[in-house]
Amino acid sequence: MNIPLVPLRDVVIFPGVVTPLFVGRESSINSLQKAMSDDKSVMLVAQREANTENPNQEDLYDIGTVSTILQLIKLPDGTYKVLVEGIKRAKLQNLITGEDILEAEVDILEDSEMEDDLKKSYVNTLQSQFRELSKTSQKIRPEIANQVRSIERLEKLIDTLVGHLSISIADRQILLEELDLEERAKKLVNLLETQLDLTQMEKKIRNRVKKQMEKSQKEYYLSEQMK
Repeated sequence: MNIPLVPLRDVVIFPGVVTPLFVGRESSINSLQKAMSDDKSVMLVAQREANTENPNQEDLYDIGTVSTILQLIKLPDGTYKVLVEGIKRAKLQNLITGEDILEAEVDILEDSEMEDDLKKSYVNTLQSQFRELSKTSQKIRPEIANQVRSIERLEKLIDTLVGHLSISIADRQILLEELDLEERAKKLVNLLETQLDLTQMEKKIRNRVKKQMEKSQKEYYLSEQMK
């Protein structure tokens, strides 16, 4: 299938996840407008280097996400705010560069099959890990933890969790490209374990600093009293 394409800087879009984007490049705006005039479908794919201004196919990752445009708003400075929802992983087969517009020939990708019992086991593990992470991380809002607790499909859970983790674009892209569902789940379990270790360490450091400050303040107060 042929579809308008928008290259993204420092963002990876996942299926089932709604994401706001800000777009300023003329070719990207033209691609969005063409998508709006068709069926609102657009191929979103991350650039390998964020500072590449006019990327060709070699500058883009091979795997992106066919998405639906939910909202497109022109801002006063001429840029556009677009709200997109990822639909399906897709492989970029051929980049078609027209006059001030990018289109792509893409193939839709499907996940591997996986036994239901194993899926349920990974769902429980990931939800438990994220619950522990939400207790120690100051970056995870309570409503996000509640949302994650209600997701029962492993595919949806993985793609949703990625958006709430402090991981690199490269790690996000690895999870997007992994079509073996069990391997994708394993990789996310390992990433969550790393995040848990980091946040627990940060919490210990914060507590240590807090105690040291309280001790210093107490000592200062006592020295002032003695004067």
